[in-house]
Amino acid sequence: MKFDLHMHTRRYSHDAESDPFELVKAAVAAGLDGIVITEHDFLWPDSELDELRAIAPGLVILAGVEVTARGGDVLCYGLSDPRAVPRGIGWVELCQEVARQGGVAIAAHPNRWGQPFEQIIRELQPALHGIEVMSNNMDAQLRDQAAQLLVKYPHFAELGNSDSHHPSTVGCCYTEFDATIRTTADLVAAIRHRKGRAIARSA
Repeated sequence: MKFDLHMHTRRYSHDAESDPFELVKAAVAAGLDGIVITEHDFLWPDSELDELRAIAPGLVILAGVEVTARGGDVLCYGLSDPRAVPRGIGWVELCQEVARQGGVAIAAHPNRWGQPFEQIIRELQPALHGIEVMSNNMDAQLRDQAAQLLVKYPHFAELGNSDSHHPSTVGCCYTEFDATIRTTADLVAAIRHRKGRAIARSA
């Protein structure tokens, strides 16, 4: 199944241009099987997700959170209480809380903006479950560095996402899972068991 696991809408992310309904239509047009909306420090309520599901019954629509953590952004899936992972939380505490809630934590766009990713991993040893290895906002150098990280840290799950802030970029990168995903629990299990591989969509 093809999932784009990192995207934003103007409803809850100040830096996004996407109308949520246009985002869903773009996902369908891109041939995706599912999407996960990951607003900055906000988790979409199920009632609002149901509004989106109504216009695309064949598309799996889930929600996660991109937490603005101290040290860099972290994609969190499977959270039930996002208030427990506030903006500015450290990576160690964040990963512990995500695990306590039964979720998974993924480093978003590692090494972007000069982030010393490996230094953070080496010194703090946060219990991350994976890394984003490609997105619309990761250039060739960042993607190469992320690919090398997978070799050095083979326990990391591999995710590809659009990090879309505009409908035109939805699905430009995605994760292809060798698993059936219908719920957030399915997604968490697929990531934990490293069932995905990152794909860049051909133009």
